[in-house]
Amino acid sequence: MTVCGIDLEAEKQAKEHQNRLTKPLGALGKLEDFACWLAARQGKAMPDPLKPHICVFAGDHGVVDEGVSAYPSVVTGEMVKNFARGGAAINVLARQCHASLSVVDAGVVSDISDVEGVVHAKVCAGSANLARKAAMIGEEENLALQLGRTQARQAIASGANLLIAGDMGIGNTTASACLICELAHGDVQDVVGHGTGVDDDGRVRKVDVVQQALKRVGDIQPQDVLRELGGLEIAAMAGFYLQSAEQGVPVIVDGFIAAAAALAARAYEPKVTDWMLASHVSQEKGHQIALEALGLEPLIDFNMRLGEGSGAALIVPLLQSAVALHREMATFDSAGVSEKDG
Repeated sequence: MTVCGIDLEAEKQAKEHQNRLTKPLGALGKLEDFACWLAARQGKAMPDPLKPHICVFAGDHGVVDEGVSAYPSVVTGEMVKNFARGGAAINVLARQCHASLSVVDAGVVSDISDVEGVVHAKVCAGSANLARKAAMIGEEENLALQLGRTQARQAIASGANLLIAGDMGIGNTTASACLICELAHGDVQDVVGHGTGVDDDGRVRKVDVVQQALKRVGDIQPQDVLRELGGLEIAAMAGFYLQSAEQGVPVIVDGFIAAAAALAARAYEPKVTDWMLASHVSQEKGHQIALEALGLEPLIDFNMRLGEGSGAALIVPLLQSAVALHREMATFDSAGVSEKDG
């Protein structure tokens, strides 16, 4: 694949425009940086207003058989139904920030084929138990990656110019911890957290399972890590990120699972991170380690650990404000305001 390049001339022009606006230099802080960042990626000194699309990918994980989750796998399918009904947190936030939303069954164990409002694209009924064997065979991984790519292409074709990948999958914090340990070289004790709410004994089991999985794969090539230690929805998210970068559309990376998917995408194409903003740092252990490995700085820290794309959706209004200020504020010349002497 070929990742689109960043338009540095547009970024330069955007910075020059910021310096002519009726405010002290740098007075809007990171809002100025966001506007110029988006200008470089849209290839326009005056970036267009944002049209966000959120795609929530759902999939189950065989590793729940090891007792690593506080919830059974059936909850994944039940939450997908909740998304389809519009009752989850991400539905509320999508409505609030005027984002379109799609929900994709990438590999839910439950049969939800009769649920309306869901993209039914199940690769298979959940990944394998990564503690014992590869989470996916090669064909499953490829299908999941292509599923994510297809969803990104469709969103872009429908006019989206900002993309968010959300996740739903009981057991996916264990898979993500494995990915972050392997791809960000994080220590298991520093990366593994409590996930959706396991107690301290449950966390000990998660640590043991992650260590078992890492020992199983041994010395592994980066591009094999996703297949061995990931999951279907995580692979779809990685494909989503890769297609976005290939088509030159920026993405907001959400929480712990999203960061693991971003690391998996980077293993295929290092430049994919040029098209990423990190929304927040999760309360889940290891998220900061993943972000540092990606070279991304989180915008907020609200002690969140929900997933679904919720943290990413929260910052869309901030980015919208940055673009609006950049586009609509008067310059010193147009307003007839005197500039600072010297």
